[in-house]
Amino acid sequence: MSPEVGLVQRKLDEIYRVESRRVLATLIRLLGDFELAEEALQDAFAAALKQWPDEGMPDNPRAWLVSAGRFKAIDRLRRQSRQDPLTEEMAQQLESTSGDPADWAEDRVGDDHLRLIFTCCHPALSMDARVALTLREVCGLTTEEIARAFISSPATLAQRIVRAKNKIRSAAIPYQIPARRDLPERLDGVLRVIYLVFNEGYSASSGESLTRADLSGEAIRLGRQLNQLLPDAEVQGLLALMLLNESRRRARTDDAGALVLLEQQDRSLWDRQMIAEGVELVQRALRSRDFGPYSLQAAIAAVHAEAGRAEETDWREIVGLYDVLLRLAPSPVVELNRAVAVSMRDGPEAGLALIEALLARGELEDYHLAHAAHADLYRRLGMCKQAIAAYEKALSLTRQAAERQFLQRRLQELTS
Repeated sequence: MSPEVGLVQRKLDEIYRVESRRVLATLIRLLGDFELAEEALQDAFAAALKQWPDEGMPDNPRAWLVSAGRFKAIDRLRRQSRQDPLTEEMAQQLESTSGDPADWAEDRVGDDHLRLIFTCCHPALSMDARVALTLREVCGLTTEEIARAFISSPATLAQRIVRAKNKIRSAAIPYQIPARRDLPERLDGVLRVIYLVFNEGYSASSGESLTRADLSGEAIRLGRQLNQLLPDAEVQGLLALMLLNESRRRARTDDAGALVLLEQQDRSLWDRQMIAEGVELVQRALRSRDFGPYSLQAAIAAVHAEAGRAEETDWREIVGLYDVLLRLAPSPVVELNRAVAVSMRDGPEAGLALIEALLARGELEDYHLAHAAHADLYRRLGMCKQAIAAYEKALSLTRQAAERQFLQRRLQELTS
């Protein structure tokens, strides 16, 4: 490999990392087909590696790649037209339209990327399909990476992605940003997908490792992009929530990978830059008066983040925020979290009464964290027999290795 080719290869690797999803989004708009756009993207980068060492780097690499990808797609269709005359018609249509470089100007590219996010998160697709398609097309993860993250086989994930694309094609799901009247409902679906991806990275549902930094990192990156394209209060709230939670990553496990509870974490390991950014975002969201559940959860996370020591945590403020969250977005999990906060503010007896009433309703019977919280309150009250039973119930429902080890450790402490 010549020095020129090596230099171009390194530069292209960087462009691919930063720009490939934006190039793909524009190619999908121009070509109208996911598969054709993906092939065109790869063809364009291959052409750049071949041509740029001799011709030099273009002034606008992204525009060059979009233009090259479009022409490569037309060539590909013409080759296929020998077997299928319809593809010749498609090639002619593409050749006669979308040739204006203004079509891939910066503002259009931003809109294209937003279109791609909303298309991948369309409510006509199942949630599993939305998550897989978003990770593949918007974040650029490989099928193998997505499969590892969600404990599935690459073949299964590939089929899920293909079915999602077929659904988009067969149902004629529009590649567009929703109309203003539909935006709140559709945006909520996008935010749910991003938060699902983050949660799987921040606290894996199963497997040996408690966290997956690559997944939570992708979710934060996607949140940043969405905030640039659509700076809505709840987009800011979700980004703040992810940043504030992610700021604690280094302190959440010890050197052996064992789980460390929030009150026992070494707060000097918390990322203060992330905390500052998250706090600023949540303050901006709350000032807008158009905030929602993500902003309120971020506000709760900010109270934790700003406490220098665990005993300095303002539990009264946290309970108050949970009260508002319950009115805005009632759920058994929010009730559980509020009950834990009440136990910290008013004592374990108060929290125990709330959790027992919640568990009696049966909605959290299969939720291991509810039984773990129940067990912890029994433990704090010295009710060892009840604590053991609750810890055993939580353990039976837990698939995550670090959480299982933590619960087993608690049981050993109570039985030794």
